Amino acid sequence: MTVAFYPFGAGAAVVNIFFASLIGSWLGLPVLSPVYSVLGGAILGLPLTVLFARHIRRLMDKS
Repeated sequence: MTVAFYPFGAGAAVVNIFFASLIGSWLGLPVLSPVYSVLGGAILGLPLTVLFARHIRRLMDKS
């Protein structure tokens, strides 16, 4: 199940990382380029997707 959710988890991580860097620019932090956002999303997407897939599995088992 995790493999099926990975593109969505990584994509969500990319968007969130990029927008967080835009908000960080208000504090004087640099804005990440889209390339670095994609790399960060690919790395952070895996553990986040595993957690989400476990949550969905628990909900399926509960129902």
